[in-house]
Amino acid sequence: MSNVYIKTKIRSGSYAMEYLRKIRKKRILVVCDKFLAESGAISYITDALDSSNTVDIFDQAIPDPTIEVVGKGLSVICKVRPEIVISFGGGSAIDTAKGMIYFAGVRNLVPKPEFITIPTTSGTGSEVTSAAVITDSESKSKHLISSDDILADVAILDPRLTLSVPPSITANTGMDVLTHALEAYVANGSNVFSDALSEKAVELLIKALLQCYRDGKNLEARTLMHEASTLAGMAFNTAGLGLNHSIAHQLGGTFHIPHGLANAMLLDKVIDYNSVNHDIMNKYAGLAYKVRLVDMNEPPAMAVSAFKELIRALMRCMEMPSSIRELGISREAYEEQLQNMTDNALMDNCLAGNPREAGTEAIKKILLSIY
Repeated sequence: MSNVYIKTKIRSGSYAMEYLRKIRKKRILVVCDKFLAESGAISYITDALDSSNTVDIFDQAIPDPTIEVVGKGLSVICKVRPEIVISFGGGSAIDTAKGMIYFAGVRNLVPKPEFITIPTTSGTGSEVTSAAVITDSESKSKHLISSDDILADVAILDPRLTLSVPPSITANTGMDVLTHALEAYVANGSNVFSDALSEKAVELLIKALLQCYRDGKNLEARTLMHEASTLAGMAFNTAGLGLNHSIAHQLGGTFHIPHGLANAMLLDKVIDYNSVNHDIMNKYAGLAYKVRLVDMNEPPAMAVSAFKELIRALMRCMEMPSSIRELGISREAYEEQLQNMTDNALMDNCLAGNPREAGTEAIKKILLSIY
């Protein structure tokens, strides 16, 4: 049996923001980061909102949002009691808003607001998922919140918001999209619907990611990547993720490695680990055939190799580090955290979706292999 639940209404394209102009006489809370608030980019939202609305701004979102930041946001949401929450920014801003809405709902602190997501990067897919990742600064671990209550009611995809994203962030977020699509494709919860979403996401990414990296102002390429990100988000919201994300969360929580970069460094290692199971290898191969990386006559092992080479080629072309060593983290510091990262990865909710069981030794081996 296949279970698919798609709640979020998606408005995509250069006129997507028109949705905001129809809102009247509402209490609105906008969640974003300091940069978007202080650079004036927030006017993109506030100028689109009618003057009959009351608008408050919570601009404390940070990369890898912490329990403390969500707590501050929770105080604001209780004070403002918004009828609409708009999250504006990358995955961190969206996850911050999700955390605020989730805990306000769990504690019955405020009536559930309408939730609108407006992503400014093409990567997390958080605008259409029922998950948020919150960091515990003390334990240096990341925790997954998963609830249909934090699914956005409306996602506004305006590719113009991504035109100024710098190349390094374009690279990291783009590889996050690829990881979402690949993990969802082989995840335990995958089905024909999530497979179709993953296939289209990868197809669009192959066309557009390097163009976005080399020419950030290319609106057509940015549009394709924005849509690829959302498609991949819908895929993993249906199918789940796996080992790649379980480990990447710990690299981010411990060493503050950008999430997309952590995923990228792990991707070919996790593909190797999963492909020991021939059924899983054949599934990866099927995706390679679908997106025409290789001819259908090539054996599955060759198709999987082509996928791994695509990953390595993309990383080389976008000048991404391929190892922990290149990030200036010492071997001693890395190994000091090895057991903690392994233990936390084993507790990570994403691990249950992986198609091949992974224990302590397997996770340690993968962590060491990327140093």
